[in-house]
Amino acid sequence: MKTRAQAALVIQQVLDQGQSLSAVLPAAQEKVAPRDRALLQELCYGTLRWLPRLDAAVSEMMDKPLKNKSRIFHYLILVGLYQLIYTRIPAHAAVAETVNAVKLLKGTSLRGLINGVLRNFQRSAEVILLRIDRVPSIRLGHPEWITKRLRQAYPEDWEFIMEANNQRPPMWIRNNSQRQSREQMLARMAEVGINAMAGEEGDDCILLERPCDVTKLPGFEQGDCSVQDGAAQQAARLLDPQAGDWVLDACAAPGGKTAHLLELQPKLAGVVAVDADENRLKRVQENLDRIGLSAQVIHGDASTPDLWWPQGQFDRILLDAPCSATGVIRRHPDIKWLRRDQDIRELAELQRRILNALWAKLKSGGTLLYATCSVLPEENRDQIRAFLVDTKDARLVPLHEQDTPANPGRQFLPGEAEMDGFYYAKLIKQ
Repeated sequence: MKTRAQAALVIQQVLDQGQSLSAVLPAAQEKVAPRDRALLQELCYGTLRWLPRLDAAVSEMMDKPLKNKSRIFHYLILVGLYQLIYTRIPAHAAVAETVNAVKLLKGTSLRGLINGVLRNFQRSAEVILLRIDRVPSIRLGHPEWITKRLRQAYPEDWEFIMEANNQRPPMWIRNNSQRQSREQMLARMAEVGINAMAGEEGDDCILLERPCDVTKLPGFEQGDCSVQDGAAQQAARLLDPQAGDWVLDACAAPGGKTAHLLELQPKLAGVVAVDADENRLKRVQENLDRIGLSAQVIHGDASTPDLWWPQGQFDRILLDAPCSATGVIRRHPDIKWLRRDQDIRELAELQRRILNALWAKLKSGGTLLYATCSVLPEENRDQIRAFLVDTKDARLVPLHEQDTPANPGRQFLPGEAEMDGFYYAKLIKQ
């Protein structure tokens, strides 16, 4: 029952306090037995993933929602419903453990109500779900504003995108080609019982049959491989750094792309990794240290590069711009509830400022790769199209046949080739 109580508290921290799931879950996991930590993660991720459907089911069974100090028990009910709908936990155990958690949350007087709601759902689940699933945003577990934007941007693929967002994410590995070939790494994994296959995009991508603890990956602690989604691995390859280049990785945390650039081209003149989040920047240095790589790691705002890099220009710039992260919802379901519709305009404006500021730091003839983990055109295609119109010395480098100034860039959709949603546009300064 402690696991259910902790799950409800985590959900409350995300939804009522606006904290990210990755920030609050580890502390909650320390409060339950080691054997229950995976279950706690499943309950938290699953409840946030299917929040609209669970909320709608509660509304079908309760005339008045639980509010204020009782709100925590609403979240406990959601955790109970998630178990009944989406897990293999026996129904009697799911109900009993959830109801018993009421005591830990100091709401004994609501024990009968919560027990009644969960048992009522058991009896009427089929009818309730059939009724609420008539609304697409509820059936597919997304807020209405994201549903509306996706339907407008992808009239043929919006359901595919939302369904992909609700899948459990696969685990991708980036082989360090300075240490061994991908085939050799696959053989090393097979020796320790890890089933994997070569990814379709890129020479270093490896897709695991099922996720595993990183400590089980052969050579991980020595830097022979790293965890990085297949779509994110495209960044270094598309930027195509050459020997002798000075490279800037802007908005670099947690450092996967910085490391990949150095692995891909060990003869770079230098790499500068900058990020505005000082705490996340520590992860960049940790990743570099694990692999045995070196870069200049700088705490700074990418929109004001003169403040932290007054001494010249770069041959290549990777701008992994701050974005809505709507392409990685399957990894971070709390994104659906932490983002708001009005955020998109603000993010697009920030992206524009950073793009213009960093363009001034690019040498003539240099290359800038614009990247986001978003699927929204306002942050991607529309952003680059406007930049090309406004910036006379910018030329688009097509990444595929349909990549034109009128429709620039390459958009990976969530689930495409088992990868996350990502956008890339490659520009040369004439």
